[in-house]
Amino acid sequence: MTNPTRAVEEFRLPDLGEGLTEADWVHWVVAVGDRVELNQVIGEVETAKATVELPSPYGGTVEELLVEPGQTVPVGAPLLRIATEDGPAEPAGDSDGPSRPSVLVGYGPGDAPQSRRATRRISADAGRARDGDPPPARPDAKPGARKLAALLEVDLDTVTGTGRGGVITRDDVRRTAGHGDEPTAGHDEEPTAERPHSPAPEASPERTTRIPVGGVRKRTAEAVSRSAFTAPHASVFLTCDATATVDLVSTLRASPAFEGVRPTALSIVTRALLHAIADEPSLNAHWDDDTGEIVLHHDVHLGIATATSDGLKVPVVREAQRLSLPRLARSIAEVADRARTGRSTPSELTGSTVSVTNVGVFGVDGGTPILNPGESAILAVGAISDRPWVVDGALAIRKVVTLSLSFDHRLVDGEQAGRALATIGAFLGDPVPMLLADT
Repeated sequence: MTNPTRAVEEFRLPDLGEGLTEADWVHWVVAVGDRVELNQVIGEVETAKATVELPSPYGGTVEELLVEPGQTVPVGAPLLRIATEDGPAEPAGDSDGPSRPSVLVGYGPGDAPQSRRATRRISADAGRARDGDPPPARPDAKPGARKLAALLEVDLDTVTGTGRGGVITRDDVRRTAGHGDEPTAGHDEEPTAERPHSPAPEASPERTTRIPVGGVRKRTAEAVSRSAFTAPHASVFLTCDATATVDLVSTLRASPAFEGVRPTALSIVTRALLHAIADEPSLNAHWDDDTGEIVLHHDVHLGIATATSDGLKVPVVREAQRLSLPRLARSIAEVADRARTGRSTPSELTGSTVSVTNVGVFGVDGGTPILNPGESAILAVGAISDRPWVVDGALAIRKVVTLSLSFDHRLVDGEQAGRALATIGAFLGDPVPMLLADT
């Protein structure tokens, strides 16, 4: 009989799916010397699409942490070493069997893990022997706040959250670190601090601040640069009367069919876009660079551009053309909320075939959005506001909106884009007959 022998296992960053090749390490929830159980969460990584909690594929004692918070880690790179006592020791690298990729426990290669941020909270002391005492609750913080806390060496247990439901935000971390008076503009900037193995922002004599770029912001920069310099962009604009749409939204909010969801003008706009795609399918397509072919998608996977504390994310409503208006409104609200609160999985933030962005929520009239890579069109919706408008030869005050449609001119011509935008404008001007025709 062979006695169990202590062995040291190395856990490498697994394939998180969706073609991701690297991730930024955000936060450890274990320390050297901690006892961890099989499938216990050991830390968090931030990919281009989401923040994911990683479970350990081994049970044992943590011997060494190999990456630092804020460090960019390629898939397959070692994260930590765990001493196990599950069986006879096997010398590392001596196995004659075929190698297999490191994957998350419970997931196959390429499968996206489900984020457990909302259902499982693991503290930094989780898995440590404490005479049977339960581990303390883990501070509830946004991914960006965790990353900033690691950068500033702030213990989240000492931070009082002021976000919705007591969630810790970046500003809360700044105040605790003594940077509460620093001005911010747009997305929060990370102030200067020292940390090992990771470059910190450096203030120059010209009073500038250099901010290391990673996570969502880095991937967004790469995506828009690739799109801008690959797809020849063009845009068309239309200003239209949306009074009937605004009136319809008020009526729908009182309808039992929309109980539990708040319909918005965006719900009607997305339905109008789906209606236009049915007439102009090239808006729901992409250009295959390898074959020089146009690929038409039979299903519309609708991307909803969403501003979050971590940057721009585009959660996806799958097969949107099959959804009724109440289900469409509910799905848009759900995917956007999951993206804003950091609960989206990588698979929920990839695979869109056409996108819509509501820049009107920022009080602007319109814009020329950059295409999401792999898509042929994106619709921008401006603010709906009271403006003078000619109705039946007389001047009236109406609810008016400006729409803009950016498209890939390799597969969409101005004629097709113009017709599609005119269809959307007509839909918003008299939505009820169009909605009835779609049922």
